[in-house]
Amino acid sequence: MEDVTATQAEAGTRAANPCASGYSFRCCYWLHLVPALQRAMWCGAARRRRHPPPTPHHPASPDTAAGSVVRRPVQRVQVSADDDPSWGNADAPVTIIEFSDFQCPYCRVFYQTTLVTLLERYPKQVRFVYRDFPLASIHPQATLAAEASQCAHAQGRFWEFHNAVFANIDRLGPDLYQSLAISMGLDKERFAACVNSREFSAEVEKDFNDARALGVTGTPTFFINGIPLVGAQPLEAFAQIIEQELSQK
Repeated sequence: MEDVTATQAEAGTRAANPCASGYSFRCCYWLHLVPALQRAMWCGAARRRRHPPPTPHHPASPDTAAGSVVRRPVQRVQVSADDDPSWGNADAPVTIIEFSDFQCPYCRVFYQTTLVTLLERYPKQVRFVYRDFPLASIHPQATLAAEASQCAHAQGRFWEFHNAVFANIDRLGPDLYQSLAISMGLDKERFAACVNSREFSAEVEKDFNDARALGVTGTPTFFINGIPLVGAQPLEAFAQIIEQELSQK
């Protein structure tokens, strides 16, 4: 995993989001990410050229480059969705739980290149849950970003905040979060108090400890009905497991 040090910049007040109510995942994706998409895909491709996928005899580490598939024995573990933000039907036959880090470049690549299409392909069959695994030792802005996202979640706007944070991964910090809160129409005083008091620090720490107990060491890490999948995998890596799970229902 790369060590990405974010530089904090003064964030100007943004225009109100036209998708503020009833927005779709696709709407917020295009609103926040198109300017960064080409750069992220280029970086992912460059990373793959420098570090080609390993052979099956030498599995990759969990901190794998985008697009490489980690070969692991099939296994299934019990993973709680806790009370974390989710997208999709609560009774969907397949639940995908992601442990992610807002400063992780591969987490952003997954969001930009796979997540939106995945949710559109399986709108009724998949429930997607986001849980926090901030790697603070190499991503110093990740923990506060996770806590701020929970503050947005408390006002019903987690996914929009999630999208915007990944779109601004090079500008993480309190100024950005407050600017996003204003642009999204959140109660800015309530949001600022939540972030400054670190109201959700225990929630983020619980996610982190739960992930550690499951053996998670890098991001992004996914559990598809309890089946682990590690790294910024392409859509078909998810589809293969999802189709297998659906065939057994």
